[in-house]
Amino acid sequence: METYCILIVTLVFPNTIIMLENFWFNVQYGMNHVLDINGYDHILFLMVLAVPYVFNDWKRVLVLVTTFTLGHTLSLVLAAYGVVSINGELVEFLIPITILIMAIYNVFTAGKKSKTNKFGLLFFTTLFFGLIHGLGFAREFKMFSGQSENKLELLIEFALGIELAQVIIVFVVLFIGFLCQTVFRFSRRDWMMVLSAIVIGLVIPMITQSDFLK
Repeated sequence: METYCILIVTLVFPNTIIMLENFWFNVQYGMNHVLDINGYDHILFLMVLAVPYVFNDWKRVLVLVTTFTLGHTLSLVLAAYGVVSINGELVEFLIPITILIMAIYNVFTAGKKSKTNKFGLLFFTTLFFGLIHGLGFAREFKMFSGQSENKLELLIEFALGIELAQVIIVFVVLFIGFLCQTVFRFSRRDWMMVLSAIVIGLVIPMITQSDFLK
C-alpha cells in the first residue's frame, strides 16, 4: 500500500518530488561540508563555542550557534553575489585565529561564575567570527552553485544544512561534556581547560603553516 501511494504521488506530483530531492541534496551538501573531517576547523570553533555550557544552557547555545550561522550566511551572500571579495589565503589564516581566540578566552574564564553579564559581548564576537567563516564557505559555495539562476535558494538550503550540522556537533560536545562531568567526575573547569587546550594544540600549527605567512 505504501509503495502504491508513493507511486501515485510520483505520477501526480513529479515536480514536487524533484524539488524535494533537490532540496535535500542541497541541505546534505551543506551538512557534509561542515562534517567533513578534512575541513575540521569549523568543528573546532563549534567545540570551543559550546564547551563552557551544559544541557540546561541549550537555549543560550542555540542562540550562539544561530548567530554564528547568520554571520557566515551574510558574508556568504555578499561573497556569492560579488559584493565583497577577499584574499582566500587571508581568510584561511583568519579562521584558525578566531578559533584560537575563543579557546584562549575559555582558558582564562574557566571556573568563573556565569557568563550572563558577558553574553552580549560573546554574541557580537560570535557574529563577527561568523562573518569570517562565511568567507571561507564562499569558495566552496561558488563551486557548488556554478551558473545556477536560483543562487539565493541554493544558498538558503546550503545554510540550512550547515545549521543542522552545527546543532549535531554542539549536541555531541554537550553530551561528551555531560559524560565527563558525571561519569568521570571532571569539574566543568577541568573539562573546559582540557578541551580548549586540545583545540589550541591543533589550531596553532594551522596558523603557523598558513600559506598567508609564507
